[in-house]
Amino acid sequence: MAGVTPAFRLLAHVAALALLASVAPAAASRPNILFIAVDDLRCDLGAYGVRHVRSPQIDRLAATGVTFARAYCQQAVCNPSRASVMTGLRPDTTKVWDLVTNLRTTMPDAVTMPQHFRKFGYRAVAYGKIYHNTFPDGASWDEPTHNVQGVVRYSEANQRRLAEYRERMKADGKPPAAITRMRGPATEMQEQPDEMNFDGRQTTEALVKLRELAGRGGPFFLAVGYIRPHLPFITPKKYWELYDRAKIPLATNPFLPRDMPPMAYGDRSMGGFYELRDYLDYADAPSPFDRPLTEEQQRELRHGYYASVSFVDAQVGRLLDGLDAMGLARSTIVVLWGDHGWKLGEHGGWCKQTNFEIDTRVPLIIRAPGAAANGQTTRSLAELVDLYPTLCELAGLPVPSHLEGRSLAPLLADPGSSVKDAAFSQFPRRHEGRDYMGYAVRTEQHRYVEWVEKATGRTAARELYDEVRDPEENANLAAQPEQAAVIRALSERLWRGFARPKG
Repeated sequence: MAGVTPAFRLLAHVAALALLASVAPAAASRPNILFIAVDDLRCDLGAYGVRHVRSPQIDRLAATGVTFARAYCQQAVCNPSRASVMTGLRPDTTKVWDLVTNLRTTMPDAVTMPQHFRKFGYRAVAYGKIYHNTFPDGASWDEPTHNVQGVVRYSEANQRRLAEYRERMKADGKPPAAITRMRGPATEMQEQPDEMNFDGRQTTEALVKLRELAGRGGPFFLAVGYIRPHLPFITPKKYWELYDRAKIPLATNPFLPRDMPPMAYGDRSMGGFYELRDYLDYADAPSPFDRPLTEEQQRELRHGYYASVSFVDAQVGRLLDGLDAMGLARSTIVVLWGDHGWKLGEHGGWCKQTNFEIDTRVPLIIRAPGAAANGQTTRSLAELVDLYPTLCELAGLPVPSHLEGRSLAPLLADPGSSVKDAAFSQFPRRHEGRDYMGYAVRTEQHRYVEWVEKATGRTAARELYDEVRDPEENANLAAQPEQAAVIRALSERLWRGFARPKG
């Protein structure tokens, strides 16, 4: 992509080399990688200035690493986002735009990030959800992905409740697919220890593996993928008790943006809202096109989400404690990232699956031992597709030439610098029987989206949001005549980042 001068690239490269000299001077002492993925985690964390969320362990990581204040996913839903992270390629290259496409069917010969590290002596092991959970990609790892067994999901009472609800659906003539898709309640507070929850148990097992990997001598790439705060919000009681539900702030914009084109939410997907309707206590929830959820429902869901964040935060703390106890912290790069954002009532929506800031902006923290910027925050635009080249550079590995991201290593030396002038996201949408792809570019001041009709290649709608004056994106400015010059410039920048579909 364009946007930086040759002189700037030279300075950035020099800075990156200086950083590498401190963290990975030779192949014999390459740093380990602890790669932590958190599902549906938005930037509601203390490290991002959100004081009503309890996240002391992630905040602790941020205090010793570099926090990326403006990092963006490439598509705000699990499978495409994770395929993009792990290949270093954008969704239009991977051809993974949905939840049902296996990366290996579109790119059978792709060399993923852990595969590349394995070429240089790394032992790569995964726990939990790194890729989309139905496609763990065995080719990436030295061992099959570890998924713990014997943990509690729903309580017996809620399992019975779900079975009875499905029977009623069947009696009412609901389609078999809808019955199968239906889940129990969206929230459940459980009287059980962390160990009986998936994320708690897998942390214990990952710590055992961490010690094993440390004892074998060579560098390792250990990936740990947490399920929460994905729905359903099932966590031990002590995390619920961290919050007073009545004091949890609600979204200040529970309405659709003014002049939003309807395909931005879509007639059936409703901006990802359909996912919430797959839980029996929200099966009849009103569409965001009609009205927001009740205040009671909003508080319940926010409470469950934040309790889940605090639960996962505690597990991250256990991993960090493990690194310290085993003497690995000074030789291990730690990366924590969320695969996309999540709506908690913003624009009347819940879940993800839009091109809005709230869905595409993600938490990203990188701690490289010895990095000059550790403990600081950078506001440079960054993308998850940048992780592959970044970790290669930090580890002293060759960066594959085909990658579509750009190394963020210079920002670990100088957080006030910049490696790119734009971040790109996209989302497909079917609306009123037609298929569209929404292509989005985020710059310093604006978010601009073009909705392209797949059949014809024509631009069917545009969105323009001023992130300085309207950070909640409540008013689409695209139709205002005085924005014409801004739109022309942003459209040009957009199509330097994407190959425009021809229809």
